[in-house]
Amino acid sequence: MPEHTTQLSPAQLAQAMRYATDWLGVFREQVNALNVYPVPDGDTGTNMHLTMQSVRRELDTAPDTSMAAVAKAISYGALLGARGNSGVILSQLLKGFADHIRDCSSIDAARLRGALQAAQKAGYGAVMKPVEGTILSVARGLAEGASGDTVDLVLENALLAGQAALDHTPEQLPVLKQAGVVDSGGQGYLYVVQGMLASLRGDALPAAPEVSSYAQEHFEHEEFGYCTEFLMEHATLPIEQIRELVAPFGDSLLVVGAEGFVKGHIHTNEPDDLLATVARHGRMLKTKVEDMSEQHTEILSQAGSAARAEEELPASGLVAVASGYGLVKLFRSFGARIVSGGQTANPSVQDIVDAVRSVSAERVIVLPNNKNVLMAAQKASELLEGRAIVVPTRTLGQGIGAALAFNPQAETEVLSQEMQQAATQVSTFEVTRASRSTSVTTPRGEELHIQDGDVIGLQDDELVHAGGSPEDAVLSMLTRAYSGQEIITVFVGPNVSPEQQQQLQERLGEEFQMAELELHQGGPDLYDYLVTLE
Repeated sequence: MPEHTTQLSPAQLAQAMRYATDWLGVFREQVNALNVYPVPDGDTGTNMHLTMQSVRRELDTAPDTSMAAVAKAISYGALLGARGNSGVILSQLLKGFADHIRDCSSIDAARLRGALQAAQKAGYGAVMKPVEGTILSVARGLAEGASGDTVDLVLENALLAGQAALDHTPEQLPVLKQAGVVDSGGQGYLYVVQGMLASLRGDALPAAPEVSSYAQEHFEHEEFGYCTEFLMEHATLPIEQIRELVAPFGDSLLVVGAEGFVKGHIHTNEPDDLLATVARHGRMLKTKVEDMSEQHTEILSQAGSAARAEEELPASGLVAVASGYGLVKLFRSFGARIVSGGQTANPSVQDIVDAVRSVSAERVIVLPNNKNVLMAAQKASELLEGRAIVVPTRTLGQGIGAALAFNPQAETEVLSQEMQQAATQVSTFEVTRASRSTSVTTPRGEELHIQDGDVIGLQDDELVHAGGSPEDAVLSMLTRAYSGQEIITVFVGPNVSPEQQQQLQERLGEEFQMAELELHQGGPDLYDYLVTLE
């Protein structure tokens, strides 16, 4: 190998990117450890490494005799594999780099300098509110420091300036200075460029460094709880308009594009509404919603296989109509996309259509979870021309039973039948207040005389109880219906006091000693209690 590299061929660039992936992999855990935020957006090192692995997979199938083909593989692979803030920004840095070199036969020093500058410009352009002290500052340092008359010298000088920029990040972001670390994304980007230079020099991969833990305490938690990502094709709006459409939903916003695809990342409290809104303007290929308050920092030892598994489109997706934060959280844990609504707040046909379109699966099962939503769900299924199958759940309890049986890898026709059967195994009890005075004959033949405002109880959508306290209603209905079932689950509404909740828990514990009792906050607004028996 010559002492200096004056030209970089397509095959050499492809190899440099592959080697940069391995180089970053060596330092992945170290980059992860630099993440100082209390609600980690994944792991920075893992996210960037998965992004680079996606680049490598595209390079492995692209011809390396054409710079245009190599550039397309870099740009497309990076966007397809981008994860988290760090991965999405890295994908845009690589896109800017690739766009600048795609029309040349080989890369010389001048072209490489221009590519690093184009990378920096694309990175800043992808972020609505660029923050200094991040990967962007390091990208600028690399671009401004790129100098020399050979390819390897350009990379050497760029790295010196990039390292200086990285060392300065604690002075730009107080959160870094407080923790005594440099920016993790900036460090990861430096490792990518280091790996490219190491490939040209023929340097062996170093041993992985020992990783020390950095303090992650005394920082304020983010306002938004869900890290939400999407990958879309055939967008009907320009990227700038999609970015403006998404912006009101939260922060940490990135909406970028390459090779005809649009990738989005945002922290929000309304992930389902956001994805349904975006789905109106293109075809969703992938979506991901993570509850950051429950997300654990975990290094993926098999990162490559994990990335490949994510790229496989599941056979079945799930959409559920629900309200009440506890119930919404439960359905999300089953993998459902949520349509907000239910009793007195029925979603439209379009709401359900948008939600189905936002799910990245071959076909989607819809749980209406309310008799008044059932017809809208069926009409949405007709409009979607076979992409959605409605499991006709009439209560939230039936919906929970059905969702427990959901398996995204199962064939949808068979799965929908299994879920419908599972729904019948759950009884639902709802305690609310009468909205008018009336007299009703129950299924048992009992006459109920109800006054406006009375406590009333419904079993599987049939009125069966009136009068007394909300706790009396729960006990009365369960006592009649209980026949040895194993689990009683209670969702507590917003108007129930802690004293009432404690009283109900004690009474249920005494009355149903053989059953497992679970109490959760976040029932629907209109209900004192929503109870399931299974």
